[in-house]
Amino acid sequence: MLINERQKILISDEREYGMEFTKFPGGGLEFGEGLIDGLKREFVEECGLHVDVIRHIHTTDRFFKSAFNDSQVISVYYLVRSQACLNCRIGEYPFDFDSDVEPNQVFRWVDIGDLTEADLTFEMDRAAWRMFLLQQLEK
Repeated sequence: MLINERQKILISDEREYGMEFTKFPGGGLEFGEGLIDGLKREFVEECGLHVDVIRHIHTTDRFFKSAFNDSQVISVYYLVRSQACLNCRIGEYPFDFDSDVEPNQVFRWVDIGDLTEADLTFEMDRAAWRMFLLQQLEK
């Protein structure tokens, strides 16, 4: 989870496999890669952005089936800080794609106070968002 100085969080709108979904930036690990290295690589690949990891937010603690195949998904969420400016397309509204090509991805900044669980497609992202909000209340 990347939050900017204006208290906006970065989310990703994507179209792949004939589906449209909204989630937090990130993706899968490559063989032999650790969590932090994979997280940093994904931010560079998706956003052209080098990040510093601030703290762990949430690790899924129950079964989640992949939306794309019959595999199990385990997700680990971290709060990160950018080292520079984003180098990716930022949309103005949900699914603000610039073409009909698949896969397609566009990012959006959303005010932390405006993001709801309903805005996120996958239950594992919703669970991480609930945990983030709970941690904010405990501060």
